[in-house]
This record gives sequence, C-alpha cells and structure tokens, in this order.
Amino acid sequence: MPTEQYHEPPDELAEDVRTFARMCTSLIEEAEAINWYAQRLAIERDSAAAAIMRDAQNEEFKHFSMDLEYLLRRNPRWRTVAERILFQSGDILEHGEAGEEAVDAGNEDESDPEVAPAATPPPGAPGAPAPSPPGGLGIGGLKGRER
Repeated sequence: MPTEQYHEPPDELAEDVRTFARMCTSLIEEAEAINWYAQRLAIERDSAAAAIMRDAQNEEFKHFSMDLEYLLRRNPRWRTVAERILFQSGDILEHGEAGEEAVDAGNEDESDPEVAPAATPPPGAPGAPAPSPPGGLGIGGLKGRER
C-alpha cells in the first residue's frame, strides 16, 4: 500500500530530503509489519505457523532498527533526543524532557533542521575503516571508502 511521503512538491526537494522521506516511510511500514505480526501471533494456535511468524517479525525488528539508525545518523538533533531516551532506565517522560532540553540548548534556530551526511561506522562495524597499526599511516583504512 503506497504511503504519501511528501508534504511539499517532490521536485522542489533536494535528493537527500527525498531519501530521508523514503526512509521515514520505510520506518513506518516496518512498525506496521511488527504490529501485524504481533496481532497474528496473539491468535495463532498452530505452533509451527507461530514460529514462522515470529521469525518474520524478527526480520521486521531488524529492518525497523536499521531504518531508525540510518535516520538518526543523518539528523543530529533527533539523535540527541533519542540518545537521552532510548535504552535508559527510569522515567521515560523525564528522559524525554532531558532530550528536548538538550536539543533546545544546542539549537537556537529551530527553523533550520539539519540533515547530516552519512556518518562513518564505528570501529569494528561493517564498512568501518581498518584500524591503523602503531606507527603506520593508516592507508589500509582507505580501502572501500567513497571518494
């Protein structure tokens, strides 16, 4: 089912903004799929069918998480808020307020949201540059990097 991605004329939007919109739509679609599987699993009585659905739902968890990470890497303000809320113990609302305060403190101009370029993956992650040997120039870390 197609989803309306744009609230402005697409031909007037920069390519990175259109990509961001597509990834937001993908995130929504993955969340919907997770919900659909949860509903199916809630009523499924056949254990083999339920196991297959659970496996499929796990794939949706992965896709949702990858979409979210992509979006967070490209929007530092969103990432700032998310880092203060996600995977924190305690009161979610309090963490949300702290995230909002952190963004407000660092962004005087809320009308100019920033979309950052792709971030370099952390060391050891797929696609991350190879670590430089002690005393080396680290030239091997340039392999596979975009120019």
